[in-house]
Amino acid sequence: MSSLPVLVLNSGSSSIKFSVYEAGGGQRCRLFEGAVDGIGTDLGKFWIRDASGKKLVDETPPLPSRSVAFKLVADALNSGEFPAPAAIGHRTVCGGPGIQENQRITPGIIDEIESYTDLAPLHTPIAVYIMREALRLFPGIPNFAVLDTYFHRTIPEVATRMPIPTEYVEMGVRRYGYHGISYESIVYQLEPELPEKLIVAHLGNGASISAIRKGRCIDTSMGLTPTGGIISGSRTGDIDPGVLLFILKQIARSTPDATEAAEKLETVVSKRSGLAGVSELSNDMRDLREAIKDGNAKARLAVDKFCWTIARWIGSYVAELNGLDMLVFTGGIGENDTASRSEICAGLGALGIVLDPERNNVRGAATISAESSAVTVRVIPPLEDLMIVNHVVRLMSA
Repeated sequence: MSSLPVLVLNSGSSSIKFSVYEAGGGQRCRLFEGAVDGIGTDLGKFWIRDASGKKLVDETPPLPSRSVAFKLVADALNSGEFPAPAAIGHRTVCGGPGIQENQRITPGIIDEIESYTDLAPLHTPIAVYIMREALRLFPGIPNFAVLDTYFHRTIPEVATRMPIPTEYVEMGVRRYGYHGISYESIVYQLEPELPEKLIVAHLGNGASISAIRKGRCIDTSMGLTPTGGIISGSRTGDIDPGVLLFILKQIARSTPDATEAAEKLETVVSKRSGLAGVSELSNDMRDLREAIKDGNAKARLAVDKFCWTIARWIGSYVAELNGLDMLVFTGGIGENDTASRSEICAGLGALGIVLDPERNNVRGAATISAESSAVTVRVIPPLEDLMIVNHVVRLMSA
């Protein structure tokens, strides 16, 4: 095929990000990218820029709803001013137990994904809405769901099985893992010199870590939902189940309706905890670092908790891999927060992990380990949109 423009859609709670790649004839060239930001606020922005960074669209339209926001994107891409997409790839956080393979989207597939909204309540409702709108506003164009859980399908049952009664396992309760498109993109970038024993830490407002052997995931920190695993911006990470029962009982005293009480508990563990909950200040690492400079003890504790937790996971995965060849940091914090990388690695010398302070004083792609380090430590930005394009092309060819 000589030309195959592929549109990649990544929707969030108040934004819709998109990019278009030329993927025909073996090419993988990003033509342009854009976003609609500030949906539902008075600070709406709609922008598109080309591969060189030149702004092609820069507007501040009213964005009262997702419907208005996505129609702006569709109208722009259908206007003739940009290459009309020949295929669309949707970043899909989770499809539930019945959808573990990337595949073409149909109304039935959307219904199946929607039925497991509780697995990713902050992401799935928005993604489902965008899928339905994409089928309507781009008639005849094939749409594909590319799953964050797909990369983790190789995790053995001993790691995916939850220690709970079988009746709940049969309902789909298991470790799914997330950020899989990011992890897959790191493996892709390391080929053909992919290390046998690899740990990747995707650190951002959502944080997770994965153990990868010969390019295949053998374990990951996030579990049934993205709330599990590592403490992150506003999520607890793994926590004693008794804590949840205790909080639920306190909520139930003033909220007798079971569904409403469960929703309040979900708000506590997903939106009021993590860095924001411990610091009582912010879920943004940049804010916390500034507060630490001013002597804020709660901000210091939140960041220490974050780094301590990640170091513990790295240690456990070194044991699971029976050694380690390379540690990779990625994600917003992993790529940009030099202090977090230093603090995470400070106590890992016994595992052969030693950073070079000068090399670590960098943002973006770099090798930051010392010459004496037995483990190579790198910073590699993810290429999630490119991975989605690759899957779309593969599925269309099939």
